[in-house]
Amino acid sequence: MISLDIAFNSYRRVNMEFTNAEIRAILKFSFVKGKSARETFREINGVLGDGTLSLRTAEEWFRRFRAGENDTMDKPAGGRPVTTNTDQIMEYIELDRHMASRDIAQEMGVSHQTILNHLQKAGSKKKFDVWVPHNLTQKNLLDRINACDMLLKRNELDPFLKRMVTGDEKWITYDNIKRKRSWSKAGESSQTVAKPGLTARKVLLCVWWDWQGIIYYELLPYGQTLNSALYCQQMDRLKAALIQKRPSLINRGRIVFHQDNARPHTSLVTRQKLQELGWEVLMHPPYSPDLAPSDYHLFLSMVNALNGEKLAPREENWI
Repeated sequence: MISLDIAFNSYRRVNMEFTNAEIRAILKFSFVKGKSARETFREINGVLGDGTLSLRTAEEWFRRFRAGENDTMDKPAGGRPVTTNTDQIMEYIELDRHMASRDIAQEMGVSHQTILNHLQKAGSKKKFDVWVPHNLTQKNLLDRINACDMLLKRNELDPFLKRMVTGDEKWITYDNIKRKRSWSKAGESSQTVAKPGLTARKVLLCVWWDWQGIIYYELLPYGQTLNSALYCQQMDRLKAALIQKRPSLINRGRIVFHQDNARPHTSLVTRQKLQELGWEVLMHPPYSPDLAPSDYHLFLSMVNALNGEKLAPREENWI
């Protein structure tokens, strides 16, 4: 049986071009021969040049062949224009959010502009993906659910929330520029405002609190690194503040301590220090900074309060 390379090269020697129907016939030939869609896609583009056939088109036609479709010819054009189904376009989008509009047009056998018009009417617009620190695996998601479920059940049997001390860190800038909305007419571009650049005028807020309020905080100047040694020293100072402000917790030895999984919080030195202090450390699932209570009940309201404020150096009364 003649190979694809020989067939393609014979066409190229007589300076002929392939129509879509001929490409589909070659796809069908490869399918019957037992080749994969990806292998056929590589062969066709390797001979006729990149862009001749998309992998998605090859896979779609192989799917049709497996379903029993045999016709590879172009559908005859009728007297009326083909009606494009917006729902079908959205099905392609739901299957692959990164699918190019040109690929959708090729799959549906309509013009690229037709697809763009339907997507615009449907309110769909391509946007850049948002970067996240870590894509959660199925195990990460299950760990989050299990941790939250166990804490809820534990609090039902042994209420501990009023014994919990939690802490976290957050950068505080001296200049907190407020972003404002402005009215614009239809079709008019938004007002432009210079974006503030990176600045060294900021401090790192390290704060610990409970249901009654702030227990202890420190402000680390820009450039100072929070490492395990410093964090252990902060634990000693936090204990002193607890003795002064929450003596009943210290006397009963019933402190339930919560922190996220930042490296200074989970190092061996820090774990030994917390064991020495006799504090029970609550579990916190990995890659879950969004579950930290400080982000919900402290930092959000603090950022709103500082919005638009300019702080003088060493000004701490906003705490």
